[in-house]
Amino acid sequence: MQDSSIIAAKLPERTEVPETRRPSHSVPADDLVAAGKRLRDTVPRASQGIWKPARDRPNPIELMQASDAGRLPELIPIRYGRMLQTPFTFFRGSANVMAADLAGTPTTGIHVQACGDCHLLNFGGFATPERNIVFDINDFDETLPAPWEWDVKRLVASFVLAARSNGLSEAAARGAAAACARSYRERLREVAEMSPLEAWYAKIGLEDFLGQSDDQAVRKRIRRRAEKAKEDQASDVDYPKLAEMVGGQIVIRDQPPLIFHLEAQREEGFRAFLDRALADYRQTLPDDRRALLDRYRLVDTAIKVVGIGSVGRYCAIGLFMSAANQPLFLQFKQAAASVLEPYAGKSLYPHSGQRVVMGQRLMQSSSDIFLGWVTGKEGRHVYVRQLRDAKIKPLVETFDRGLLETYAGACGWALARAHGRASHPWLVTGYLGTSDAFEEAMGKFAIAYADQTERDHAALKAAVKAGTIKVHIEEDR
Repeated sequence: MQDSSIIAAKLPERTEVPETRRPSHSVPADDLVAAGKRLRDTVPRASQGIWKPARDRPNPIELMQASDAGRLPELIPIRYGRMLQTPFTFFRGSANVMAADLAGTPTTGIHVQACGDCHLLNFGGFATPERNIVFDINDFDETLPAPWEWDVKRLVASFVLAARSNGLSEAAARGAAAACARSYRERLREVAEMSPLEAWYAKIGLEDFLGQSDDQAVRKRIRRRAEKAKEDQASDVDYPKLAEMVGGQIVIRDQPPLIFHLEAQREEGFRAFLDRALADYRQTLPDDRRALLDRYRLVDTAIKVVGIGSVGRYCAIGLFMSAANQPLFLQFKQAAASVLEPYAGKSLYPHSGQRVVMGQRLMQSSSDIFLGWVTGKEGRHVYVRQLRDAKIKPLVETFDRGLLETYAGACGWALARAHGRASHPWLVTGYLGTSDAFEEAMGKFAIAYADQTERDHAALKAAVKAGTIKVHIEEDR
């Protein structure tokens, strides 16, 4: 990994050396761009396209099993059952494997606030506090300051795997990866040319997103989904599916193995613990959000299995009711150390929940109003958010070549905005330049790493067949 000494050796003497982890804002933009260009001498853009596993590459199965520590044991087979389905689902659940691989790839040494698990299904539409629909990154469990290249490489590889899952050609797969990287390069330059305030407030609104497609039928379908999402209050939609009346009490409905109550909830003192935890969580909210939360009372909690990579981590939902019995669902999700920490350094925040919340607030254009953190049972670090707030999940499995490429451009745009929002993008912009050299490299990398993921997925299948890995296959999700 490169560090700031590379830049220091190549900047004019009259300038201050930019610190790549916390870039200096006193260095003129032209000097930063020039320094970024000079980084090509040390890290050619073509080198970013190289993927070759190291001779001592860690066993991916062993890495995944190591990440099972601290997960609820009874849920681990569900995790592997989901990862077993396709190379793409394997990829989604193995962020720690790719983090180890990325640590050995070329980087410029320029750090940004990284997502850490940047794949195409971690993007989507959701409602802002003002009830507008925006397109953005929506998962930050692994966020950490790290090389900007790592997010881009994970994102472009996900497009190749998604294209293959959809039965699209290799040309289509590579084209989507290149489109994503091209959008990142071009949009990052736009962010760099904004004032810091403009970059901070920049959002990808519904009309911005629709402008990426010339297909009127697609635009109409997306607009219809967005309008429906805005009209539906998330907790009102979830409530009839997730709750029921038992013995005159409103409770969360058990739907094992994906939603269930813990035996510990029957223990004496459990409610008192919950009340203390809620009080601690409340302290992490601004005063106005505390006032809003105080209008609800907690009536029940239960475990809810979510995602692929998060399966087995403690994840609970809390059902809160207002005085007029209007529902609010909050999600309490375990935050472990970021998968990037062994390679990019430990978080500045001692609490992993706080790390997630602070990273999300830095990267996301509009964050959940109930974002906060707390320490749960057995010292687990937990962050809190609404269970669902008018989210629009991309139906990637239905995408043809054109729509996948359009979506790739939107994701590259959102990532560029997130990286440039609270950091100095001029160094990266100078390095990327205006040619297609970087996106050509990313297309090459994405194909090569997708091949690697398919080999790793085959290794998982072999481990399951040998009985080394136990799986639970869900009949219907």
